[in-house]
Amino acid sequence: MTTHLQNTTLDAVTIGEAMAMFVARETGDLAAAESFIKRIAGAELNVAIGLARLGLKVGWVSRVGDDSFGRFTCQQLEKEQVDHRQVTVDPRYPTGFQLKSKVEDGSDPLVEYFRKGSAASHLSVEDFNPDYFGAARHLHLSGVAAALSDSSLELCKFAAKEMRSRGKTISFDPNLRPVLWSGEREMVKQLNLLAEYADWVLPGEKEGRILTGYSQPEAMADFWLDKGVKAVIIKTGSDGAWYKTAQGEKGQIAAVRVENVVDTVGAGDGFAVGVISALLEGKTLPQAIKRGNKIGSLAIQVIGDSEGLPTRAELGDA
Repeated sequence: MTTHLQNTTLDAVTIGEAMAMFVARETGDLAAAESFIKRIAGAELNVAIGLARLGLKVGWVSRVGDDSFGRFTCQQLEKEQVDHRQVTVDPRYPTGFQLKSKVEDGSDPLVEYFRKGSAASHLSVEDFNPDYFGAARHLHLSGVAAALSDSSLELCKFAAKEMRSRGKTISFDPNLRPVLWSGEREMVKQLNLLAEYADWVLPGEKEGRILTGYSQPEAMADFWLDKGVKAVIIKTGSDGAWYKTAQGEKGQIAAVRVENVVDTVGAGDGFAVGVISALLEGKTLPQAIKRGNKIGSLAIQVIGDSEGLPTRAELGDA
């Protein structure tokens, strides 16, 4: 599928998988749930939606099946004003979906995925349209798309290499999904190779320990900075986020306190939305992380993955 753009510039483009998500209406074992709320899910899609709500022009590249879940995905993209001209409807494979338990105590919900052999897992370098990607200022990648299949990993690497060669900025959220990899060693190897292309790496503290082998945030940051990354921002949970740049600037940005945590899924994607949008607007890294902390705090106060992502007006002066 080839698209020739006419006077269209994107602020950011990302690659990923969307799934229909069914969230149980009642708490407890998923097996006992009788009714569900239908939503859309996907790490990179959450970021695209969040950036679009803040007024940025965002493109999302993927494959969906020729089925109701695929149509639902495209309808949601249209509603959120996310550019989806590079979404291919692939009649050979289905759109994935997931079931998610309802929690009310701030714990992580149980999520069961039904995505094996999905249309998005068949993403490949053939889905890289140089005109489309070249029209974007920024590329956002996560470890989820990289984990879908060998061909999807190849696409992520190819896109990162091409965008870097064109002088675009790149952000990378490891977003570890160990179950999708053949083993932890392969996951660590491939995601670190991908991280080397990025300007900004955004791991959680636990992810940093797995990927670098270090336990202290500064040692984790130095691991990637030594490979050419410009800034590493490590999410440190209730403490907020710690950062270090290639110039040696470093510090901790305090978290936004939340009284009632509803659903922790999507917090990291919200954080990425805040950091990326602010940096693309020319704000300083501490300002960007402050915004990331704020949007992350909004994301965990709602049931869905993207419901808490704010519009520009809702964000206020962050």
